[in-house]
Amino acid sequence: MDKKLQHDSIHDAAIRPALDGDLHKVIALDARITGLEKTAYWTETFDRFVGKEGRYFLIAETGAGDFAGFIVGEIRAWEFGSQPCGWILTILVNPEVQGRGIGDRLYQKICGCLKGDGVDTIRTMIARDDNLNMSFFRAQGMMAGPFIELERPID
Repeated sequence: MDKKLQHDSIHDAAIRPALDGDLHKVIALDARITGLEKTAYWTETFDRFVGKEGRYFLIAETGAGDFAGFIVGEIRAWEFGSQPCGWILTILVNPEVQGRGIGDRLYQKICGCLKGDGVDTIRTMIARDDNLNMSFFRAQGMMAGPFIELERPID
C-alpha cells in the first residue's frame, strides 16, 4: 500500500466538486471495483451532473492529494407522489482507504449540499445482498423508506 494512503484519515480528506480532469480517475476506480469499464456512462454522467444546479458530483482526495473516491447525487421530485428529496446515486471509495471515514465525509458533504437546496430527506437504492453498502448506509442512519421497488423482465 502507498505510504501516503496509509496515513490519511477522515480528518485529512478534502471533498470538492468534480472537475473535468477527474473523469479518468472516476472511470478507473469504477472499473477496478466493478470489473467493467464504463467510459460512455461516466462521460454522460459527468455531462449531466458536473456544475449543474441541484446535482452533485463530489470528489474526495486524501491529505496528500490522492484520489480517494466520489459520490453522486441529485434532487428528485414528484415520482409517484414523492415530495422533493435528495438521492444518492452512487458512492465509491478507493479500497486502499476504505474504513478511514472517506465515505462518511462524502455522505455528510452531499447531505449538507442537498439540505442547503431545501430538501429534508435523502434516499438511495441498493441491492438486498450488497452487504457492504447496506452496512455503510445503515451506519449513516438510513433505513427502509415508504416506497417499494418493483420490477420484471421486459421480454
